[in-house]
Amino acid sequence: MDRFMKQAVELAIENVGNGGQPFGAVLVKDGEVIAQGVNELHIKHDISGHAELLAIRRAQEQLQTDDLSDTAMYASGFPCPMCFAAMSFAGIEKVYYCAGLEEAKAVGLGKSAMIYDDLQRPLEERALQMKIMKLEEGLENPMEVWKSVMNNLAINE
Repeated sequence: MDRFMKQAVELAIENVGNGGQPFGAVLVKDGEVIAQGVNELHIKHDISGHAELLAIRRAQEQLQTDDLSDTAMYASGFPCPMCFAAMSFAGIEKVYYCAGLEEAKAVGLGKSAMIYDDLQRPLEERALQMKIMKLEEGLENPMEVWKSVMNNLAINE
């Protein structure tokens, strides 16, 4: 087994011993670990306290960047949709995982599989109901404000 995956798995096992779930993650750049994490839901009562997200947060803070391109994530389990999205936004280019969705489901950790399935459904059929609410007339549109600020920055550079 790859040394980085071994480290992610060891973190996951240690986390189980500390009352947490079996998820550990190691973020690697240029053959070096730049950050790691374990699920901390049981510690901080923060649903976003997933191993991959914590590794991303720590790396971005340490490197003072939002761009984690040229990095690889090693995760003890198949990343949930939230972690997948965060890794995509951060520019992480490769993800290696050990346990698949079916293995997680078999031990009672199947929420990720349910969410991935739900995302395949049309918007109106998803479990989480989402409805658009248009801006009232006369209110500033945050997207247009952002566009204006970005245009002004580009002009002033």
